[in-house]
Amino acid sequence: MANIWDLFDLKGKVFFVAGGARDLGKDMAEALAEAHGDGMITSRTSESAQTTAASLSSSTGQTVLGHAMDATDEASIAAAVDACVSKFGRIDVLINNVGGGGKSSPGESTKFEERRLADWDRIVQTNLTAPWLVAKAVAPIMQKQNSGSIVCIASIAGMIGRDRRVYKDGMMAQAFDYAAVKGGVIGLMRDMAAYLGDNQIRVNAISPGGFERGQPQGFIDAYADKTILKRMGTDGLDLKGAAVFLASDASGYVTGHNLVVDGGFTVYQ
Repeated sequence: MANIWDLFDLKGKVFFVAGGARDLGKDMAEALAEAHGDGMITSRTSESAQTTAASLSSSTGQTVLGHAMDATDEASIAAAVDACVSKFGRIDVLINNVGGGGKSSPGESTKFEERRLADWDRIVQTNLTAPWLVAKAVAPIMQKQNSGSIVCIASIAGMIGRDRRVYKDGMMAQAFDYAAVKGGVIGLMRDMAAYLGDNQIRVNAISPGGFERGQPQGFIDAYADKTILKRMGTDGLDLKGAAVFLASDASGYVTGHNLVVDGGFTVYQ
């Protein structure tokens, strides 16, 4: 019978955290390294990736490398994945954390009736097309190994409609296209799980809620009031356990699942 701590231990496992240089991506990479995994993190710039990787290596004692990667460019993705395999020989865990709101453009509006096609296209490219491209590059490696865990980072935005009244003090509200693509990530995850299951590759998602990062106090208070736990998520704490669970053998019989980490936001009225 397996010991519970052995199930969570990632010793001998190699991770690839796409978008792992800051915020939740960094937290998840740190958690995997703290669980004794080695691997690579990527960022759009080499400096950002290597700086964070060096910090994680120093704090955890594990080997963590940094590599620049543009997740919308197949050649850039291939170069980063090849570098990881060249160094470690395999990839056991993919944390597919590429995406985000993207840079706003002049005149951008998040109102449904004012949203522009160019803004929609940018969000779709960075939040749905990019995760598919990264998974497509890593999956063949895991298929050859006949093992692996892919964790897609979605969002509660892909599960529920957003109450715009919480956006106070001039904050730009969430764009509806962001909700559309995060719902798409959840759908992509489920069908990848079905497709890759014969190769013993598990595919799951994490849907985080809002995390507190210096937003206006009016927004923080309004958002927290809509959660069961009466607070926003905390960086460095609230996503680390979920990442290690889905990456490790502790979730060895879990696939096609969307793990919601939101303090109860999506079930509270």
